[in-house]
Amino acid sequence: MSHPTAYQLARFTVIASFLYSSAHGQDWVRFRGPNGSGVSTSVLPATWTKSEVAFDVQLPGVGHSCPVILGDKLFIQSADADSAKQYVLCLNSRTGNEIWRKEFDIDSYHIHARNSFASVTPTVDKHHVYVAWSTPDQTTATAFNHNGEIVWQRELGAFDSQHGFGTSPIVYKDLVILCHQQKKPDRNGPRTETSSIVGMNRMTGEIVWRTSRWSDTASYSVPCILETEGKPDQLICCSTTDGIFSLDPLTGEENWKNEVFSMRTVSSPQLAGGLIFGSTGSGASGNYVVALRGGKDSEIAYKVERQAPYVPTPVFKDGLGFLWFDKGIVTCIDAATGEQHWQKRIGNNFSGSPVIAGDKVYCIAEDGEVFVIAASTEYQLLGTTPLGEDSRSTPAIANGRIYFRTNSRLICVGTDRDL
Repeated sequence: MSHPTAYQLARFTVIASFLYSSAHGQDWVRFRGPNGSGVSTSVLPATWTKSEVAFDVQLPGVGHSCPVILGDKLFIQSADADSAKQYVLCLNSRTGNEIWRKEFDIDSYHIHARNSFASVTPTVDKHHVYVAWSTPDQTTATAFNHNGEIVWQRELGAFDSQHGFGTSPIVYKDLVILCHQQKKPDRNGPRTETSSIVGMNRMTGEIVWRTSRWSDTASYSVPCILETEGKPDQLICCSTTDGIFSLDPLTGEENWKNEVFSMRTVSSPQLAGGLIFGSTGSGASGNYVVALRGGKDSEIAYKVERQAPYVPTPVFKDGLGFLWFDKGIVTCIDAATGEQHWQKRIGNNFSGSPVIAGDKVYCIAEDGEVFVIAASTEYQLLGTTPLGEDSRSTPAIANGRIYFRTNSRLICVGTDRDL
């Protein structure tokens, strides 16, 4: 088995950590920020007082959608818990003042008790903010300009899952890409393009490519881009049936796949230590994280099977990985080798994913308590702060501030001194 050299690991880590950083700067434009890494260079407090809260605003309805930030504008989705009415909001990212709000009536439908009708995180570029919502009959992708006017809207077909919808779009060059992977209606029945990964022109909504991808269960994983010097970019995706796989992000054509998963995929792929990471699990047991050497003949470098996360996506920085198990156990590993530095039970339950700001790891527990630990080979709990309401969301970091979404509120920590 060949192993990457120290130079290859260093180059891969730099590319994975700072992909698109020059384009996005301190903005946070998609789920978990730059390339979905969940990493920011901002230096933020481990605990805070009311004087350090820039704003705490009430949102219409409830949801698990995370905020995205571009400059002074913040975008977020929410929904009425009973009627499923959709809300798309634009707020001032510094003050929390509402700039505009759009409302859309959709049909209510059955969702998992831990899901919401607004679990999708938007993505934003200098032209538009892109959102999605779904019912069992139809999934709708919509682009708004920054003034709140609809530029285009695209119907993508039904989404069939007992748990409801919840996968987020990303922008890649001139495309908006949305994974719409769901379960087969019948193993021997006809297949259509309904379950697929879709690349849409970001200016017009025209479908540029659509790759059929059926799975044994719906997938909620949000892809990332693997950039390798001298080679075409790859769209890295996950699903139960196809495992970790790579598509050409410009055409949707498959590059390779490795069927490494046996259960549902909820967390999103990550890049670190010369490897590609993905996880699989269930609400019961048997979760595991796979570290894969990417490429046509991809192979498993190692697995983490003890106290591995199901819903939370791992976070990596400076050669370390932090795996945040849903039931409150955190593991720190060496990203390149899988060697465990430490494992600690901190308690509580978690559905949101951890993020890193500077040298600190932040994660919101389901009861709304924010846990902050050191991003280090030595375990250190730096502080906890309650938000006052339940949360199944992931923090966003931009402009030297951190944003926490609870079920019905948006809280920003940071002051003008931090900018």
